[in-house]
Amino acid sequence: MTPLKIGTRGSALALWQARTVAALIEKAGRRAEIVVIKTGGDRLPDAPLWETGGKRLFVKEIEDALLARDIDIAVHSAKDMSAVLPDGLTIAAVLPREDPRDALVLGNATSVVDFNAAVAHLGDMPEIGTGSVRRIAQLAAVLPQATFAPIRGNVDTRLRKLDSGEHEALVLAAAGMLRLGLGARISATIPVDVCTPAPGQGIVAVEIRTDDARARDRAAAASLAAERAIVTALGGGCQLPLGAIAIHDRGGLTMHAVVASPDGRRAIRRDASGPADDPAALGRDLAGELVRAGALEILDSLRT
Repeated sequence: MTPLKIGTRGSALALWQARTVAALIEKAGRRAEIVVIKTGGDRLPDAPLWETGGKRLFVKEIEDALLARDIDIAVHSAKDMSAVLPDGLTIAAVLPREDPRDALVLGNATSVVDFNAAVAHLGDMPEIGTGSVRRIAQLAAVLPQATFAPIRGNVDTRLRKLDSGEHEALVLAAAGMLRLGLGARISATIPVDVCTPAPGQGIVAVEIRTDDARARDRAAAASLAAERAIVTALGGGCQLPLGAIAIHDRGGLTMHAVVASPDGRRAIRRDASGPADDPAALGRDLAGELVRAGALEILDSLRT
């Protein structure tokens, strides 16, 4: 039987994701073959993300290969995907969600656990490595004296830069650290009410052509649908200061979202709850609450 070709980036984390999906496919009785595809984001490893493009930077070439039938499925970090997919493609399945929070990582494997203690450990004027506008906009309010410096590269590269003294700390997705077996390097996870994660963070998505729909992990899929809906409604992207997370709670979904000014001086936070069987409606409703509170003023000022 011809193996299913799985398209993926070549980073250690991307390969972990693809191999996990491949193992599930093979467990179901079908052979799988991993095809590594270099994306635009991989070709510009040192440029700040806000200078190199928005959504699809790490998925476009993989999606093009999927549409061209050079591969059969694509595996992505869901937070890298556009809220509106290219015509002819759909999200068929998602893996169970890993910890969606951001993580503060101090140099030389310093373990603190408590976020407030980790902040105290940083000192008065730390330099923190992150290129995420969303993270900077929220953390600037908590760390007003900090300097935020862009940092690119895979997780191992970033950790080497940290341990060599280029930064006092990094902010990374906890999910990626845990999946790579680097959980011990997390000094503290950042509470959601301090830094709301990116929509889709911690979720691995399996993308296929629309005529190939399959089953999905329902809990993670519902969260992803709600989070993608709020991005669509607000016209957001991966380099806008927008965070959103939908958490399963007593049979329904509770959603937290934030839009913050890049300097951290203004942050609009709203929460909403709703049934898990209509997650997109919850996302749209929460987007409406953010708009009524003035979120578009912040977002539109960054689009001009």
